[in-house]
Amino acid sequence: MMTSSDTFGNEIHQHSSFLRILALKLTRHSEDAEDLIQETFYKAIKNQDRFKEGTNLKGWLYTILKNTFINNYRKKRNQNTYSDDTENQFLIGSMASSRSTEADSPAELTHIMENIETVEKSYLDAFMMYFNGYKYEEIAQEMDIPLGTVKSRIFLARRKMMEKLKDFR
Repeated sequence: MMTSSDTFGNEIHQHSSFLRILALKLTRHSEDAEDLIQETFYKAIKNQDRFKEGTNLKGWLYTILKNTFINNYRKKRNQNTYSDDTENQFLIGSMASSRSTEADSPAELTHIMENIETVEKSYLDAFMMYFNGYKYEEIAQEMDIPLGTVKSRIFLARRKMMEKLKDFR
């Protein structure tokens, strides 16, 4: 006996060749494309209750695929980790020292971190999630708060950090 989840799974699977073409265009790598398609199917099945019957399933799947690709791209970009595709597969963290991105001494870094940590935790949590590549909607969902609250917390966290660190500009 097929459940509604099985039926929905069969319906979305009918669009796999369409999604594969799009995923290959976006990723330019067959294994990454397959991963993207699998993640798209997972999200579609997980959120099938959000799909409105009678609307464009192909378009809905395309939107999930595209947004998943963009989110993954942002997260990878913010990790500052580069992959060496040579035979040995080394991962290198981008930790190059730069005057504009690092404190001059451990004492200054400690002072900066102490000032940042005095910002209210709820503001700092939202800001750090945003800083690490999460979208406003993802933060709202993760923290279970309204989207407007997320935006205001990030704004206020920035303002409070700038106030506390005005001597370092």
